Amino acid sequence: MKKNFTLVLAGLLLIALPMNAIAGKTLERVKSKGVLKVATSPNWPPQSFMNDNNEMDGFDVDVAKEVAKRLGVKVKFVTPDWSIITSGRWNGRWDLSVGSMTPTKKRAEILDFPVIYHYSTNSFVVHKDSKAMKMSDLEGKKIGVAAGSTGDLYMKRNLVIDAVNAPEVKYAFNTDDIKPYTMIAPALDDLRLGDGVRLDAIIDNRNAMIKAVENGYPFRVLDGVAFAEPLALATDKGDAEFNQKLDEIIQAMRSEGVMRNLSLKWYGVDNTKAE
Repeated sequence: MKKNFTLVLAGLLLIALPMNAIAGKTLERVKSKGVLKVATSPNWPPQSFMNDNNEMDGFDVDVAKEVAKRLGVKVKFVTPDWSIITSGRWNGRWDLSVGSMTPTKKRAEILDFPVIYHYSTNSFVVHKDSKAMKMSDLEGKKIGVAAGSTGDLYMKRNLVIDAVNAPEVKYAFNTDDIKPYTMIAPALDDLRLGDGVRLDAIIDNRNAMIKAVENGYPFRVLDGVAFAEPLALATDKGDAEFNQKLDEIIQAMRSEGVMRNLSLKWYGVDNTKAE
């Protein structure tokens, strides 16, 4: 019986060895091959996209290139379907996902999220003639939202950001006057009619609201962030050494201002902070 148990135990150890050899070896593999294989999207500007020279470009692409540079290797981009990236068990097909991924708790069961590197932020925009200067000035006002969006949930005080290390959701004012739209474009058109004509403000993605102003809409984006959704680097499960190295690199990029500059380059605002 003891001999049989020993043989079974030895067999289990032999089965486990290849798995352990894979886990924890990503950094060694990257260094030995001199290439960091990064999974991202080819059609998600300004995060990542194919430019006119048929080359990968965008915020996430620049972040990945800088990470590879600091690892002392070249970068190679691969573009698997998003569902394949988020399903985990990559088995070395790529080393890292730089795709502005929300680190939800469900995803964290099958992927590791070594570091948050920027945020998707939502803010309020008002007509340029509005007297509102801060979020609390919108108390009791009529707010336009995209129906079913996170902004809609925020206005109803039902927003839960299901993400690892997500910042606390705080509410700056109260109002029951919420006007939902099937998409945000008609809300922009209503606000453009004038302050308080149909709307007093809109809540939506801060970058999109800034773009609306740049495109000639007579708006002002109020200072401050209503809420922020963290976006993280993602790795296959179980490589603590690689994860620690990635965290160190991103933290260095933050402290040196590199992350801020890349955010300003691609978004026009600093999305590396949750405020």
